[in-house]
Amino acid sequence: MKKYKPTTPSRRQLVTVSYSELTTRTPHKALTKGGKRHVGRNNQGRITTPHKGGGHKRKYREIDFLYNKHNIPAKIETVEYDPNRSSFIALVCYHDGERRYVIIPQKMKVGDTFIVSEDAPVTVGNRLPLEKISVGTFVYNIELKPQGGSKLARSAGTYAQVVAHDRGYAHLKMPSTEIRKVSDKSYASIGEVSNESHKLRNLGKAGRSRWLGIRPTVRGSAMNPVDHPHGGGEGRQGIGLRRGPKTRHGKLAYGVKTRTPKKYSNKNIVSRRKTGKR
Repeated sequence: MKKYKPTTPSRRQLVTVSYSELTTRTPHKALTKGGKRHVGRNNQGRITTPHKGGGHKRKYREIDFLYNKHNIPAKIETVEYDPNRSSFIALVCYHDGERRYVIIPQKMKVGDTFIVSEDAPVTVGNRLPLEKISVGTFVYNIELKPQGGSKLARSAGTYAQVVAHDRGYAHLKMPSTEIRKVSDKSYASIGEVSNESHKLRNLGKAGRSRWLGIRPTVRGSAMNPVDHPHGGGEGRQGIGLRRGPKTRHGKLAYGVKTRTPKKYSNKNIVSRRKTGKR
């Protein structure tokens, strides 16, 4: 982590990630594109996710989550920052000359190699089916379905742990503490996602949040009754006679199960995650 001289009140609190392990500032042009960010709006322009909007313009890096180049070694050429995700990314060059961006794990650096193969050794960065990975191993970039592309454990510092193999399924302990079943034929990468210090940063001031596209969060109790169930009243008020805290849409919040009771993937959950404030 990097701290700064306290030249201003916000600078005194500012703590950022050290980018010393990055090797270049310029992305590979062939794998980048522009585009409009939807900032929490749906196709009708209505806000569906609050507290999003504004922020610095971003260039999108096309990340390879499919990993469909099997049995071809790849070498890491650069380690780069990606404004669209919390982890670091790497530009890799496969033995046949093709270049792609991938999420890089911890402890891998420029010059290291990895391979996607059923017979790959269980070493950091390599990618192989879950059935070939022993119990206790940390994995990331996990497929939910075979050849379906990486979906799980992709953000900075995260990983899932293989805890069991049973009847064609691997049992994975997720970062949320949930234990779920995933097909043994699905591929996963060995290791933990890079930039584990991401969660320790302190933005220092409101303006830095705005640069990231994060808009202010207003307390419900500071609103009017028309805007939030907690709003209104003279002076500071509790939540009143309600069962518990609610969202602005009237749904119960904090410590309640919000998952759809008949969701299609419920059968794959062995142990529910712990809900509520931690």
